[in-house]
Amino acid sequence: MLEASKNFILKLKKQKHENKSLLFLDNVKIIKDAITNKTINPVYVLTSLDKLPFEYGGDVYRVDQKSLDQLSNTKTPQKVLCIAYLSQYVVEEPKTNFLVLDSLQDPGNVGTLIRTAKACGFEYVYLLDSVRKTNDKLIRSSVGAIFDNKVFEMTKDEFETFAKKNKLSLLMCDMDGENIFEFKTNGLVGVVVGNEGNGVCDQIANLCEKTVKIPMMSGIESLNAGVSGSIVMYEINKNKFIGE
Repeated sequence: MLEASKNFILKLKKQKHENKSLLFLDNVKIIKDAITNKTINPVYVLTSLDKLPFEYGGDVYRVDQKSLDQLSNTKTPQKVLCIAYLSQYVVEEPKTNFLVLDSLQDPGNVGTLIRTAKACGFEYVYLLDSVRKTNDKLIRSSVGAIFDNKVFEMTKDEFETFAKKNKLSLLMCDMDGENIFEFKTNGLVGVVVGNEGNGVCDQIANLCEKTVKIPMMSGIESLNAGVSGSIVMYEINKNKFIGE
């Protein structure tokens, strides 16, 4: 284990502010899972412990807790910090049901949807002009699911070309659609969730074969994007959970 110098810490603080692609992960479970799944490329691991609580063969630096607090993105950081880059994926055709997020900007919503996608078997996520997948709040709210699913960042134009080429079946969430509880499908389907304020844009809506809604009591016009997308994904895959 190496001792971190003052200059080394100052360099990391500068990189944190200037390099938006660099991750500063401060949750031991998330770090362990990401390293095990090889979904991140660690640069350094910093710790105030005498020994790391997981196996890691790269450079490990001992630092004081104050330095960890300054580099962490949370108010109560753990005693390990991993500085890394996300592994890059080449965009590929989905082999399971999948999720498409059109211009979602709230990292909490996106993280929640990615986490639910993992739980419901939607292993591919396409972020179209949405919040970056390296966003700290997104990573925390996904509870590490960002490192389990295959998450691709694309523009709307890129996705339109991709969807047409691969003949993707898309299902749009909108209050003018059919009841999701009556919807049936036998093939793979992509659930499209639109921007928090504007919904699904016309460009992506025109690619969708079906539109579904969640029936609600009067007086409520719509649900939070993270909630509605999660309900739709669960409903599509619910037969897998009840053994049918």
